[in-house]
Amino acid sequence: MAGGLFNQLDQTARNLVPFTVTVLAMLVGMVPLPLPGYAMVTVPFMLMCLFYWVIHRPDLLRPLVVFAIGLLQDLIGGTPIGSTSMVLIMAYWLLITQRRFFLGRSFVMLWIGFALVATGAAAVQWSVFALMTASLLDARPVLVQALMGVALFPLMAWLLQRLHRAYLS
Repeated sequence: MAGGLFNQLDQTARNLVPFTVTVLAMLVGMVPLPLPGYAMVTVPFMLMCLFYWVIHRPDLLRPLVVFAIGLLQDLIGGTPIGSTSMVLIMAYWLLITQRRFFLGRSFVMLWIGFALVATGAAAVQWSVFALMTASLLDARPVLVQALMGVALFPLMAWLLQRLHRAYLS
């Protein structure tokens, strides 16, 4: 009886790894980097996690959870409620529809795919804020953010792959 309960708790904890890692990545990613000439640029660690888990384990990171994580980031970060959720759900939809293409491909193809998703997410985010302020905003900080995400994606993918193999395989 106790073995069954412990096995169930263990499996539940393992199934929460994508959610937990994505929330931790969100919190780490919210730390602003003081780059010269930019007020605040953050690394999109949460988007990297979303990309990895939707491609490899979409059963453990469902759309409602992604939406909730986006709302949490908006609440903590002070951004307009729903703006991050919208970007994440759009990325989720794109990735889930293209998941078959990415499975079994080389890491370079995944990296290119992430570069496209990060650039698209940055463009949507920039557009939303430009529309909300009714002005043409400087796009350089958003592009730097996307480029930093693309540059750090190999390291993050390696870490996520290690977690995936250790706890979910």
